[in-house]
Amino acid sequence: MHLSQVTPSIFSSLGLESAVDHLSVGKSPMGRELLFLIDGFGYDTLATYADVMPTMSRMFNHGKIQTAFPSTTATSLATLTTGAMPGTHGMLGYTVQVPRSGGRLLNALKWDERVDPENWQPVETLFQRATAAGINVTHVAAKRYENSGFTRAVFRGAHYKGANVVTDLISETKVALQATPSFVYLYVNDLDTAGHSDGVGSDKWIAALTMIDQMVSSLMKEVPKGTRIWVTSDHGMINVEEKIIIGRDNPLLQGVSVIAGEPRARHIYLDSDSPVARSDAASIWQEYLQEKALVLTREQAISENLFGLEMTPDAFDRMGEIIAIARGGVVLLDADRADKEGAMVGHHGADSDFESQVGLLTTTLS
Repeated sequence: MHLSQVTPSIFSSLGLESAVDHLSVGKSPMGRELLFLIDGFGYDTLATYADVMPTMSRMFNHGKIQTAFPSTTATSLATLTTGAMPGTHGMLGYTVQVPRSGGRLLNALKWDERVDPENWQPVETLFQRATAAGINVTHVAAKRYENSGFTRAVFRGAHYKGANVVTDLISETKVALQATPSFVYLYVNDLDTAGHSDGVGSDKWIAALTMIDQMVSSLMKEVPKGTRIWVTSDHGMINVEEKIIIGRDNPLLQGVSVIAGEPRARHIYLDSDSPVARSDAASIWQEYLQEKALVLTREQAISENLFGLEMTPDAFDRMGEIIAIARGGVVLLDADRADKEGAMVGHHGADSDFESQVGLLTTTLS
């Protein structure tokens, strides 16, 4: 099962004829569907920390859901809401170089108003398709995200309801589910934030997981009967074990013009755009990093369908000329941002099971 299949399946259950029920979820019980996205909630959490999440542990577990590469929020949420892979929707990572910009980076979550969101991510969202078909679609999340470029790129088509505290998030969700047919996308990032700052399994992370489980319990009591609740995520997380600063006491900056991506999944742009330059740079990186990373040239990444079976011209333009995927507990830090990146305990973005596998839980309220 793949993250790209989740939202089409749920919308199909609500009668959206253009959506495919990949996961065989069947018809919506009462025409009310709630998809709760817990940022940073990896599949391994379900077994390892079941004792601090009793409510979610009792939900039906559909099994492992594979995310797209890289296992990062910007890419995964675009995949979730479009049903398309990164090579199609073009959201290739946390940061990528804006083509023909002189090396400027686009941070997908913070955005850049010089970049038009609908041109950057042109695929029609499931939210747009469903709204056009008469399904009530609501996006419930923190107020600060409402008019962001990322929201306009990835979540367009939904009616946005901003709320900053749990009680208000639940209240807005409850109201949105009164109508039928209705779909609510609910998002929280407390677990991801705690993982980055303190690490998976830390006291802060456990407290966030406990709070979220209690939130699910409250949702079950508050939202209308007959609502089918789904819980999934965009990625998991690992704790750092070894930090390598790119270009510090190593040859990794040789021929490099721009470093993008994130510490577990790097897009590397070179001074020279040629197959020979890419091959040479990849050899330098792989020889130095050995088993600590998988290094691919642009050509290798495309041939291995790293970003999916399709690679649009826009996506091709944006991807790094070499891609470095960290292994084990290694992080590859940009020297210019090493203090900030290195301060994080938890990381994600690579293709390890911990980072790239999430769960899909469900229950129908009776």
